Amino acid sequence: MSNDIDFTFSDLIAGYVIDVEADRGLVHLNTSDGRPFTAKLTSTTTAEMVRNLGDGYVDATTALTELLQHGRLIHAYGVFYPADGDGGTAFEAKHILLFGKGHDEFRFESPSWWINQISRIADFYLDDEFGPGATTFDYRGYRTDLTMEGTRTGAARQETDTVSRLVYGLATAYMMTGKDRYRDAALAGCHYMIENLCSVDRTEQVAYWYHALVRSADGTERKIFASEFGDDFDAIPCYEQIYALAGLTQTYRITGDEKLREIIDLTINLFHRYFADRGTFPDGTPRRGYYSHVDPVTFDPRSPALDDGTRTNRDRKNWNSVGDHIPAYLINLFLATGDKRYADELEELCEIIATRFPDFDNTPFVQEKFFGDWTPDRAYGQQQDRAIVGHNLKIAWNLTRVNNLRPHANWVTVAKRIAQLMPGVGMDPQRGGWYDMVERHTSPGERFHRLVWHDRKAWWQQEQGILAYEILNAVFADPLHAKYARESSAFYNGWMLDTTAGGIYFNVLANGNPFMLGGERSKGSHSMAMYHSAELCFLSAVYQNLETEEQPLDLFFSPQPGAFGGVLRVAPDLLPPGAVKIMQVWVDGHEYADFDAANLTVTLPHSTAPQHVRVRLAASAVTFSADTLENVDGTARIALAGSLSPHRLPVLQRAMEDALTAGSTRIVLDATDLVYLASEATRYLAVLKQQRDFTLQVDGAAGQVAQELCDSELNQELVR
Repeated sequence: MSNDIDFTFSDLIAGYVIDVEADRGLVHLNTSDGRPFTAKLTSTTTAEMVRNLGDGYVDATTALTELLQHGRLIHAYGVFYPADGDGGTAFEAKHILLFGKGHDEFRFESPSWWINQISRIADFYLDDEFGPGATTFDYRGYRTDLTMEGTRTGAARQETDTVSRLVYGLATAYMMTGKDRYRDAALAGCHYMIENLCSVDRTEQVAYWYHALVRSADGTERKIFASEFGDDFDAIPCYEQIYALAGLTQTYRITGDEKLREIIDLTINLFHRYFADRGTFPDGTPRRGYYSHVDPVTFDPRSPALDDGTRTNRDRKNWNSVGDHIPAYLINLFLATGDKRYADELEELCEIIATRFPDFDNTPFVQEKFFGDWTPDRAYGQQQDRAIVGHNLKIAWNLTRVNNLRPHANWVTVAKRIAQLMPGVGMDPQRGGWYDMVERHTSPGERFHRLVWHDRKAWWQQEQGILAYEILNAVFADPLHAKYARESSAFYNGWMLDTTAGGIYFNVLANGNPFMLGGERSKGSHSMAMYHSAELCFLSAVYQNLETEEQPLDLFFSPQPGAFGGVLRVAPDLLPPGAVKIMQVWVDGHEYADFDAANLTVTLPHSTAPQHVRVRLAASAVTFSADTLENVDGTARIALAGSLSPHRLPVLQRAMEDALTAGSTRIVLDATDLVYLASEATRYLAVLKQQRDFTLQVDGAAGQVAQELCDSELNQELVR
C-alpha cells in the first residue's frame, strides 16, 4: 500500500486521562471524540502548568504521575514510532501540558486570568508603539506593522482598521482593569482617527474612513482612500468601514464622549445611504442586507468599476458586510445607549443571517458569499465554494447573543445546529483548536473536508470557537457545549500565547507550534491588532466567570460630564434577562448607592469633571462572592459578601489560591458584608494556614460570622 507511515514524526495529542500504569510509564488517553491513545513517559519527559502572559514557568515534572488523575485533560507532545513490534504506532510523550493542580481545575477559569491577560496584551502594544511605560500617546508615531517581538518595522503605514482594533482593545482593557493609561490611550487614538483618517460630508450627513495613511520619514503624508488589500483592491469594502467603528464605539461606551457618538452616527448613515440594499424582488419583497463594496468615487455598489474581470465586487453581499455590524459596534452601541433603533437593526440582521446563510441540506457549513439578489456566489475570489470555520462559529455566537434581547426560535435552531455540526468538520479532535478555511463539500471517498491552504489555526478563529460554546453553555447549560468551550480555551491558552516576547501569535501549526513566515509572523498587520484577543478576554470573563462560574466581575467606566444623559448603562453583554445584577458601585473611590441593580443602570451624580465609576456585577443567583480588591507588596485584600455556605466554598478557595500563587504572604479578608460563615469554611482556612506560610487577618466580622470565628478558635490565630 502506498503512503504507509513508516517514519517517525512529532505531533500533539489532546486527551482525557483514562488510566495510568505507573510501573510501565504508560498513560491511556481518550481524545475529544473518544479515540484511545497510549502515551509512554520517558526519562526525559517534562511537564508544566499552563501559564498566562507574564507568568513564569511552573514545572510539574516531579509530581507528574500523581497529577495524572482519571478525567484530567492534558496536551501531550511527542514522537510517533510506527510499527514498533506489535504492529501499532508507539507514542512517546516528550512534553506534557497541564491546566491546573486538580484534575478538574482549569487555571484559565480563575477570576484573574483574563484580566491579567488583557493587561499584558495592552502593555505589549502600548510599550512597543509609544515606548515602555508611556503615559502620553502621539499616534503620529503609530505603525501598523510590528514584528513577532513587537518592534516597529520600516513601514510608514497606518491602517485605519488596525488603529481602531488597537483602540477597541485599550478601551476594553480599561473596562476590565480601571487603569487610566488604557483609557487615555484609547481616547487619544479615537481623536487621532477622527482628525486624520475620517472624512465628514456635512451635506450628505455621512462620515467615511480612509483605508490608510502613510507617514514618510521626511514628514510628508499620503492618504489612501480605496482599499489596497486582496480581493477588496480599489473598492471601499463595507467591513473596513464597520471595523473603523469598533474602537470608537467601545471608547464611547466607557466615556460617553459626544464627539465619538457624532462620528459613529454619521458612519452608520453611510451604511444606510450607500451600502444598504433598498431594492425589492419582482414580487415586491424587500431584498435587504448590505452590499459588500461600493465604488470609491460614486459610492455605487453596482458600479461597473467594481468588476474588472479579476475582482468581482459589483452587486455582491457577504458575511462581513451583513454580520460584522453585530459584534464590531452594534451590540456595544446598544449596550451604551439602550436605543431601540440599534435593537431593531440587530434583529433585522440576525433574521437575514438565519434566513439566508444556512445551507444545511447541502453542506454542514453556511453560505458566506452572495450576489445582490441573495443567489449564492460560489466562484468569488479566493474563497470559491469554501467555508471559513470561524465565520460559522461567529454566527452561532452572535445569534445566541441577540436572541437574549429579541428571542426568535429559528435563531436558536440555527445556532445550535452550527454548534452541533462544527466539531465534526472544523475542529481538530486530535490536537484541539479550530481550523481555518475548508472545502464545503467532500469528494467521493473522502472522510474529511479538505483544508484549503494549510492545517494552521488562526487566533481569531479560536476566539470564535471559545465564545460560541461559552455563551451557548451559559444560556442553555448543555454539557457538550461546556466541553467544547473548555477544550477550545485550553488550546488557545496553551499554544496561542507568546509567553516569551508577549502578545498573541497570529497562527500556530496544527500541533500548536508557532507559524512564523510572511505576514503571519507579525503581531501587527492588516488583520491583526488587539481586537479579537481583547474581545476574548472580556467576554470569556463575562460568559465563563460571571455567568457560568458565578464569580463577581468588576467593570470600570469614566463618563465625561453630562454623559449618557446622566444614566450609565453597565450591562456587560446581551445576556438573558435577569441573568446578572449590580452588587456594588463606587464613584471616585467612594461607595455609591444610586443604582438600579436589576436594570443594570447607575444614576450618575452631577460633576464638572470626568468620574471614575467602578461597578461590581454578579450572577443574579449568587449568594456569596470573594473579590480581590488589591494585591500590593505581598498583601492581598479580599472582600467577602453574602452567605458563605459549603456549596460556595470553592469561590473562597479560588480567591485564596490566586492570592497565594501571586506571592501574597499576608491576606486580609474584609467580612463587613459577610452575613453567614459555614464551619467548613473556617476549617478550610485553618488547614490552609497549616499548609501554607502566610498570615491571615479578618476585618469587619460581626454577628454569626464573628461567633463562628470565635467558636472555631481560628480567631486566636488571626493577626490583629
